Amino acid sequence: MSKAILYDATMCIGCKQCEDACAKQNQLPYDDKVAAETVQSDHKYTVVLTRNDKFMRRLCQHCEHPACVSVCPVGAFQKTPEGPVVYDVKKCIGCRYCMLACAFSVPKYEWQKLNPRVRKCIMCPDRIAKGQPTACAEACPTGATKFGEREDLVREAQDRIRQNPGNYIDHIYGLNEVGGTGVLMLSSVPFEPFGLPKLDRIGETPLPEYTGRVMKLMPDFIPLWGLILGGVYWVSNRREEVAEVEAEERAQRGGK
Repeated sequence: MSKAILYDATMCIGCKQCEDACAKQNQLPYDDKVAAETVQSDHKYTVVLTRNDKFMRRLCQHCEHPACVSVCPVGAFQKTPEGPVVYDVKKCIGCRYCMLACAFSVPKYEWQKLNPRVRKCIMCPDRIAKGQPTACAEACPTGATKFGEREDLVREAQDRIRQNPGNYIDHIYGLNEVGGTGVLMLSSVPFEPFGLPKLDRIGETPLPEYTGRVMKLMPDFIPLWGLILGGVYWVSNRREEVAEVEAEERAQRGGK
């Protein structure tokens, strides 16, 4: 069965130990300055957000049917049988179609580097292969982030809502969004103020249902790829959204 993460925002205390553990696992810098950053970036794969004393984690959703995988023309992104969506930098050609396709605006680009890569959470595949939980789940002191089999976590999330309906909104985020994701979330407040798109906006249909139709028509001649994808309605909209997000992130990092 596919592995997954269950994040229960009602149990989160905002300690950011998940951020620290993620940084150590992926050999990323982490200090007070990075901890204060409130956006995912090429050097911060997960972020704990706070709004009105409520917390929420943002990280790669590890979709069951990932759009990033379906649009990558060289197979740099892959969905493993165990659940993680991983990235092979040796295959990447820097086209950034993954950034356009992702409904959650997760993949980030190393703009400042001479040999840039696309960066994101890859759900600790080396740890999972050894039978270990993800670094963030292991580090969480309250159990707000839990790792396990997706089917088991879905049942647990359903039980929590059923047993304590006053503690949660009646929605497991990631259960049906874009065909389901490998990160499931519970909360007492709506998810949208934390930047997670509404279900009625991204739908329940796996995005590869759309991207796959385009990719089947894509010729082997690389310069034509952008022209073909550029004519697809959802990609055009995503291009504008990604540009806005990238500009905001650069501004928050001091305009670098």
